[in-house]
Amino acid sequence: MRTTLAIGISLAVAAAGVFAFSPRHSAPLAPTRIPVDNMNITSLHSGSAGIIAAGELGHILISKDQGKSWQAASIDNQRNALITRVRFSDNDHGLAIGHEGWILKTQDGGESWNEISFGEFGSTPLLSLEKQADGDWLTSGAFGYYRKSSDSGSSWQDLPPPQGLDWHLNSMIPGKDGQTWLLAGEAGTLLRSDDSGDNWQTVDPFYDGSFYGGLHLGGERWLVYGMRGNIFRSDDNGHNWQRLNFNIPVSLFTHEVMPDGELLLGGQGGFVISTRNQGDSFNIIRRGGRLAITDIHPLGLDELLLASDKGLLTHGLTSNSSQNSSKQNTTMDTHKNTQDAIKPTAKAEKAGV
Repeated sequence: MRTTLAIGISLAVAAAGVFAFSPRHSAPLAPTRIPVDNMNITSLHSGSAGIIAAGELGHILISKDQGKSWQAASIDNQRNALITRVRFSDNDHGLAIGHEGWILKTQDGGESWNEISFGEFGSTPLLSLEKQADGDWLTSGAFGYYRKSSDSGSSWQDLPPPQGLDWHLNSMIPGKDGQTWLLAGEAGTLLRSDDSGDNWQTVDPFYDGSFYGGLHLGGERWLVYGMRGNIFRSDDNGHNWQRLNFNIPVSLFTHEVMPDGELLLGGQGGFVISTRNQGDSFNIIRRGGRLAITDIHPLGLDELLLASDKGLLTHGLTSNSSQNSSKQNTTMDTHKNTQDAIKPTAKAEKAGV
């Protein structure tokens, strides 16, 4: 009896051992979803790999299907620092900049990125990146930080702060002629260059808030925008400026020129506004939500991909939207002195660092 029991126990132990070490066929794990609808995205651009989105914690994402799905790009040295701007010189070659002096380079349309620079200058954020007419690159940032590359972004040299400024330099604005540039920053900083940003002259101050961006409208007409809905236009190539009639106090952080020439501005409070007459009047295309629009990318003529500090979202441009924006514009014009308390989110403040 004891022998039979011992044999039974031995067989049970052996069977358990066989089972424990036998191959398992586990069910495949569900693919990890990138939370593009709940992360701070600061920059959108197109490369040969698809639409590129970049932002918080050093994420660079790629969509090959017009924003329907996203995958992570390859980064050779992930630093988890905020990426602030992505720019391409052609479909394959581009640069990305961010906090901690981080500079990355791609040569395959955004599929993979290699680190060029990081952390050599403390935590200085880089904020703007543009290519000169001769092919050199310039980047500007916090505390007057200014650098130049003459080898397609592979190496960089420090330049003196423009006009000795230590303000944050938020946006370089190249003109269509390639020579006239503007440089916009905090505390009403606006500089002008006649040689693609190699030398700068101070524009006579006309506003004491921060500028976040701008563009050359053509000819001698320029536009800059910034805090609390302040939009200014120059008709004499950037020498003198007049405030435009937009009176909703939401800060504006970005812009996009649509294929048909319509100019869109995006910013705080989920606002996207539109002008078809270079700022003589504005329509509200979108509003609402505790988010800040940080970049705009057209998906054809009838849809926008919007980056925000709360993630990516799309917005359709339909006839109903146009009618709605006209109605909202009427409301906007009849409240010219409104002081609506629309508070910026903490992430939105990244625009001015």
